[in-house]
Amino acid sequence: MKITISEVANLPSRFGNFKVKAFKEGNKEHLVIYKEPLEETPIVRVHSECLTGDAIGSLKCDCRDQLEVALKMAEEHNGMVIYLRQEGRNIGLLNKINAYALQDKGLNTIEANHQLGFAADERTYEMVTFILNHFGIKKIRLLTNNPTKINSIENVEIVERIPIVIKPNKYNEGYLGVKRDEMGHML
Repeated sequence: MKITISEVANLPSRFGNFKVKAFKEGNKEHLVIYKEPLEETPIVRVHSECLTGDAIGSLKCDCRDQLEVALKMAEEHNGMVIYLRQEGRNIGLLNKINAYALQDKGLNTIEANHQLGFAADERTYEMVTFILNHFGIKKIRLLTNNPTKINSIENVEIVERIPIVIKPNKYNEGYLGVKRDEMGHML
């Protein structure tokens, strides 16, 4: 896997003053947002891109809320957010919108992905291991509810799982229920 790595830049944000570094993997450009100096065992959030949630504030998911909690924690605890470009559980924006249309007709998030010919979750996490190794991080406190992320990070010790507790709303209650009941998320 050929990875191109950017320089480090400052990123002042409404969540704090961070450093950022980009990692280009093929046609995907991932972003690492972190607060220096990183703790010896930093809090790390692995966050997959969600344009509709992160940028537009969709209420159909909990992505933006999770990202905001992660950025606040990264600021408070000198941690890191690894922002992976894996839109729609890595099926892409066009297919994600098609899945939304199927959900509007009554399918749940997994059924919609299957109807479109995809697995429930197409994401991969090899870049996480690469990024953590790049930063020389050997141990982390992982901010997640997703057991797949826990099981996919290699060569880095996860000393603690920190849950992200987001209050559901009327638009994402079913979605969160499917994540909990069918995907094993620890909600």
